[in-house]
Amino acid sequence: MRLFSFATAEKRADYLWVLRAFDSARAAYVVLLHADDVADWIVRDGGRPGAELVEGDGRLELPRLSGAEIGPLLDQLHQWGVLERSYDGTRAATLAEYRNRHYVYQLTQAGFQAYRAVAGVLESRLDEASLSRLVLPELLADLRALAEANRAGDAERVYRTLRRLDATLTDMAARAAHFYLSLGDMVRTTEITPESFLAHKDALLAHMRDFSMDLARFAPRLAAAIGEIEQTGTVELIERAATCDERVLLSIAERQADWRARWQGLRTWFVAAAAESGESSSTEADRLREATMSAIAAVLSLLRRVTETRKGGVSRESALRHLAGWFTAAPSTDSAHALFDTVFGLGRPRHLSLEHPDAELIPTTRSWWEATPLEISRTLAETGRTPQAGAPARIQRNDAGIRRLRAAQLDAQRARVDAATSLAASDVHDRVLDERETEVLLRLLDAASTAWVPVSGRVDGTTGSDNGVTLTVSEHLGSTVVHTARGLLHLNNRRLEVRQSARGRSGARASESPRGQA
Repeated sequence: MRLFSFATAEKRADYLWVLRAFDSARAAYVVLLHADDVADWIVRDGGRPGAELVEGDGRLELPRLSGAEIGPLLDQLHQWGVLERSYDGTRAATLAEYRNRHYVYQLTQAGFQAYRAVAGVLESRLDEASLSRLVLPELLADLRALAEANRAGDAERVYRTLRRLDATLTDMAARAAHFYLSLGDMVRTTEITPESFLAHKDALLAHMRDFSMDLARFAPRLAAAIGEIEQTGTVELIERAATCDERVLLSIAERQADWRARWQGLRTWFVAAAAESGESSSTEADRLREATMSAIAAVLSLLRRVTETRKGGVSRESALRHLAGWFTAAPSTDSAHALFDTVFGLGRPRHLSLEHPDAELIPTTRSWWEATPLEISRTLAETGRTPQAGAPARIQRNDAGIRRLRAAQLDAQRARVDAATSLAASDVHDRVLDERETEVLLRLLDAASTAWVPVSGRVDGTTGSDNGVTLTVSEHLGSTVVHTARGLLHLNNRRLEVRQSARGRSGARASESPRGQA
């Protein structure tokens, strides 16, 4: 943690600009810097667009530092372990300068990682989060290229493709985690305004829906491509990647173990592993798609709350604003206190005087500060009255109201059954349906549509049953129209048929759950 001391020091802005100068020089293949060189690199970085550092709500201004002022900063960074210091005798032009010792500095490996961690936080855009939908076709193309390279025995191409696949999946997982974290913060927060949410909800829902559809469409293809790679030989694939791996400090066995773990991680993304019970477990792609569907449901729930808030005109924010207005308009301090007690349900404290059950153990003359506390009943604390045993309260029953509601329910059910029977008596396309028949038809369509949710392939027809009749939606050449009391119902390449069901004729029950047939 000592490496991060520059981020919390008093002159943290100066330290950050000094380290940025070392980072820029490192990118230009300049490793050793003197204090004057650091000052020159700071001026260069300040002239680049977008080079400023951001801390909190403000930007860190470019300091005007000379070499003499930068020297103590470099020494302190050396003490923290961020910089490494060495002597440079080539800068001495005279004997006095040689004795004065000129130092040059360079970033240590740990110091560079510490600076990049802090700079990554300062330069990141926390509001930018998205799902990498367009990367799925690239993954499929790389997997197919990997199969061809492994089949041809091209070790260098296998290594490059595997590295690209590993980096792509790592970025995809990181972006998805960032997206769902940001989405969860937006859903849970109470500070979001309806205007800011409604301005982006269409794009947000479309983005998640497109990602979910593409993931469901590409997941089988990616799994098949992985299976094709495994047919070319997984052992040879790992050996070729380890042979071309340029991490010379690792042995061949260590490199093979690392690439074997990476390949297994890539495989678990799209290929389900068989469990001991014989059932296959879900893949990372399946879990990611489930998380996307849950996120869509959360966004729709937030949309419902925002819509109800805008429609009703009452929210926590508006209620608190009205309450603040009442406090401001209070004529006196006593009125404000009375308003506070009424709103927040506070009252004056009750002082109770009780004796301990064992007067010899706790005498009445002992101070309350010294005596042990007593347990009191809730009734005594709330009302000030000692609780007394009494008769149980009488149960209030409203039998007449229950009978009236039951009779109304049965009447409505009989009316729906009559309307369903009338609906099934003749073809729905050859007449005008009345209001009750229209309501039954819409309920049947709703029941049938719940079973008609294909993921892939083709669904020829679906059925839905309700109130003793069955609706069948079948394919039809051209469009059909149903004339109802509410208007015209146009169906594209579909035809409706309502008939009396077997259970409806026998009167076994009034409704049946929807089912789908493909």
